[in-house]
Amino acid sequence: MSDPAKKVWALRIACANAWPGLIEQCKMAVSAIRPENKVRVIPKVGCVEVNSHSKHWPCLFPQHGPGKKHERKIELAAWQQEIVDEFTEDFIRGLLHSDGCRFVNRVRRLLKGEDRWYEYPRYNFTNVSVDIQRLFTAALDRLGIPWAQMNEKNISVAKREAVARLDEFVGPKF
Repeated sequence: MSDPAKKVWALRIACANAWPGLIEQCKMAVSAIRPENKVRVIPKVGCVEVNSHSKHWPCLFPQHGPGKKHERKIELAAWQQEIVDEFTEDFIRGLLHSDGCRFVNRVRRLLKGEDRWYEYPRYNFTNVSVDIQRLFTAALDRLGIPWAQMNEKNISVAKREAVARLDEFVGPKF
């Protein structure tokens, strides 16, 4: 049996091959957190795993635990909330790049007996965890960005000014 004090944890983050820029940003973020630790990129089918080992991951991610994240409590420690408060735009960008998208919504309406189409950009954030949804919407509220709950797992940002505000700092996935 190994000594629990010497246990090393693996941080594993799956990144889609379609977004090489996000893979690079993920590697840089993990390296910035633990610069003395090696960061590996392990190829998988359709994605890569950004991977690093450390005894300190449980200290840095106290939300980690057994089971599915949407079936357990996810809340930030006070020190994590301070970081999110200081870097709210970065936090929102990370959430949208991992579990969200920006797209053009196309809507058809019957007007004077004819189909009329209009379109507008919007952001959607999808997560089954209500706690993670709350973290996202609280960050939007902090920046005064209006949002709507579309259904049990989707948050929408669709007002023109709100989309323009997100466009200022979210940027496209790359």
